[in-house]
Amino acid sequence: MKNRRNRACILLIVFLVSWWSRKPVAVKAEGEQFAEQLYARSAVLMDADSGRILFEKEGNAVRPMASTTKIMTCILALEEGKTDSEVKVSEEACRQPQVRLGVRKGENYRLKDLLYSLMLESHNDSAVLVAENVAGSVQEFAVEMNKKAKEIGCKDTHFVTPNGLDGTDEKGAHRTTAEDLARIFRYCITESPKREQFLEITRKEMYSFQNIEQTRTFSCRNHNAFLKMMDGALSGKTGFTAKAGYCYIGALKSDNRTFIVVLLACGWPGNRSYKWKDTRKLMEYGLKNYQKAEFPDEEGIQVYIKDAVNKGNPYQKGEHLTAHIQKETEKILMRKDEKLEVKKKIPKNLHAPVKKGEQIGEVQYFLNGKAVCACPVIADETVEARSPGGCLAFVMKKLFLSP
Repeated sequence: MKNRRNRACILLIVFLVSWWSRKPVAVKAEGEQFAEQLYARSAVLMDADSGRILFEKEGNAVRPMASTTKIMTCILALEEGKTDSEVKVSEEACRQPQVRLGVRKGENYRLKDLLYSLMLESHNDSAVLVAENVAGSVQEFAVEMNKKAKEIGCKDTHFVTPNGLDGTDEKGAHRTTAEDLARIFRYCITESPKREQFLEITRKEMYSFQNIEQTRTFSCRNHNAFLKMMDGALSGKTGFTAKAGYCYIGALKSDNRTFIVVLLACGWPGNRSYKWKDTRKLMEYGLKNYQKAEFPDEEGIQVYIKDAVNKGNPYQKGEHLTAHIQKETEKILMRKDEKLEVKKKIPKNLHAPVKKGEQIGEVQYFLNGKAVCACPVIADETVEARSPGGCLAFVMKKLFLSP
């Protein structure tokens, strides 16, 4: 009996020691849990209107991007090329691997037709022909691609090829990040002067054309299944190489909201459907959680101006003027649990004169500690500087014109 009690006491002590010394189980944040549900190694959900990243999973990880590269090829061709120009087939184009249109050396094509081949069927030979037509060579076109990427604001992108096939030059491998690719796509569909043409091409379901000699006819079918997968689907581009895995960019517009999804390394052969599952999941997350909200009303700002003529008494230095915030947009995409933080940056020692319409400061809006918008503060009226001559004129007016 005594032995049983001893064993029971020992077991109780062991249990208590193990219970008190156990490590607490870390509770994962909602974003981490959602990230684990995605197949893609890198993923981004962006608000296309503001450029704000709403969700990211390894959004800044540098990876190859396969044929999603072709969005840059297409937009550059639309902006810098002439769509009705003739393109002569080179040996370089004929050497491109599948997927390809199958052009033959010496044939001639219209640039416009090649852009449909490029974006609907993702033909690698068409990409080379587009590059040669616009810049003279693939190498010079890559220079233009990288220049454009920097203008757009990309930080970790380097283009080597116009079709997304693996390539390396003196500055390294063909690469990007999910965030950079979202910035490029945002430019293509919202900012470029050729955005309407870009959308027209990428949304086309079928397109047929001939070479200029009219000896061959081609038909292209859009392989972007997302266009028929969700209401409001706007545009997109698929991509795949053995190194990059399946990649995808897509955009959706609904209730004055435009979302961009970017997926890199989203499975390999045998998992072709992963990109569509991840795209739907991210788009539904955006649609469910983000709505347009108005910026806080900050009208009627009062600003004190030193050394200004006081309207009531010119002997007194200083005057207040009213100002307003000049907003580019009245609304921003937000979750219900998010709140905008407002910071006014107006100098305390503003001196006269100040002219109506002059910028006298700035108001910054922050979400989750990150700046999402900066708006100038504009003077509503003119305030002149106080001067001896002005004071003298006031005295003379009082002496001689007062009843």
